[in-house]
Formats: sequence, structure tokens, C-alpha cells
Amino acid sequence: MFTENLKQIQRMAPLMQRVLIIDPAPASARLLADLMRNIANVQLWHAPTTRKGLEAARQVNPQLIFVELTGADVDGVQFSRQLRRSDAACRMAPIIMVTATATAGAILAARDAGVHEFLRKPYTTKDLLRRLEAVTLHPRDWVEAVEYVGPDRRRFNSGDYSGPLKRRSDVGATPEAQRITQALKIVRSAIPAIATDPSQAMRALLAQMVELQRAASVTKNAKLAEATVEFQRHLAAAAQAGVLVPQDIAKHAAPLLAFLPKDEPGKERAA
Repeated sequence: MFTENLKQIQRMAPLMQRVLIIDPAPASARLLADLMRNIANVQLWHAPTTRKGLEAARQVNPQLIFVELTGADVDGVQFSRQLRRSDAACRMAPIIMVTATATAGAILAARDAGVHEFLRKPYTTKDLLRRLEAVTLHPRDWVEAVEYVGPDRRRFNSGDYSGPLKRRSDVGATPEAQRITQALKIVRSAIPAIATDPSQAMRALLAQMVELQRAASVTKNAKLAEATVEFQRHLAAAAQAGVLVPQDIAKHAAPLLAFLPKDEPGKERAA
């Protein structure tokens, strides 16, 4: 049945050995489980509610998660948002949202909650394989901001997309300059959020320090590297002292934010 896809499936298999299905309907969950078993040798867990899905995610650390958009005691958008902002080991695991009611609003809500792919019912094995290929063999950049946590939304539902690339930045790899700009914009928007969401704000800031250090190394930008290290040291000292004041953080971030292009007005909107 899968002879023509055998090599592809062999490449995907190690990345989807542990699969969690969150679905209030046992028959629907069983159908998806059977299809997954026919595709590869996988371990499967089923959770009938959002709460049990979050518990299972922490316990089994799935490599891949399927979640229904809506159902009795299941809210796929809420599950995705909570998992992405949790400290679970699988918080970055690919999420494929499944539903028969694929409205524009539902698709946007799923994308903004950090979902990787959207699978519409009724679906074929070919449809499922395309989503599996998208999440395992074509990983997307991870965005750790305050308002958004998840994969780069510009590639959402790539299993369906076959048209032309629409942004200049979509041609080839994202230029390092654009990566630096996005990281700095996230830093800028995360600083005031320290007052309202300190945990995610700090996680976003620290994630951007890693990204900026990597970008500085690749571009051999010694000044950016120095500014990043200095700001990271201040963040660490402030966190250790338990004194996170947005105004103070902003003051120490100024040398780093000076690397933002002058034509970048307004707040960051994560990809």
C-alpha cells in the first residue's frame, strides 16, 4: 500500500514513534490510530479530554500530537496554547489539529495557538501522509515571543500549499539580517510584558539571546555579540535577585535594541 512512499516513511518514522491522540470520540480516535499503525510502528496514547490530554503530554512526552478542534470536554485551541506555554518537555512537539468544520476562523485560531498543521475530515491516507511529511521532514523555525509561541506561522498548513511563495523573505533561507530583526522586535515587545506575564516574557527574552548569539557568530558581528552577552548578564542578575522591573530591563536593553533597523516602527508581530 505504501510502497511508493516507503523511503519517505522510513525517514519520518523515528520522528513519530510516540503519538498522542486527543479526541472525545473513541471511534474517530481508533480510525486515526489504525491509519498510523498501518503507516509506521508507533506507540499510541488516547486522551478523551483537554485536561487528560495535557496530563498525558507531560507523562509520555509524545513526538507528535493530534487534537480535535472541538468536542465534549475538548478544546484544541486551548490545549495547543496551554501546551506551548507550559514547561512540558514536548511543548514544541508538532500538533496536527483535526476537524470536520474547517472554517476560516477555526484555521486562524489554530494557527495563532501554535498548531503546525490542519487536517480536515474526511481525510484520506494520502492527506495524512502529507501532514506527517510536513511536520517531520520540513521543520519550521520556532518563535518564542509573548503574544505568540509556536512554529513560524508563514508555513501554516503546508501540507495543503502548492502555490508560489508570497514574501520576498520566503525565497530561500531567511536572511540572517531578518532573523536578527525579528529577535530584536521580540525583545522589544517582551520587556513591557514582564509586568503582566513575567514567566513567558523572560522565556522569550532568553530564547532571543540564544538566537542573537547564534546570528552574531554566523555574521561575525562582534558588536552584536558583545551587546547580547551584556544584556544576558543583566537578565540573569535581575532574575537571580528577583527584581524584574521593565524600566530597568529596558534601560539595559537599549544598546542591544540599537541594532534594530531605523525603519522598524511599532511593536513586533511574531511570524
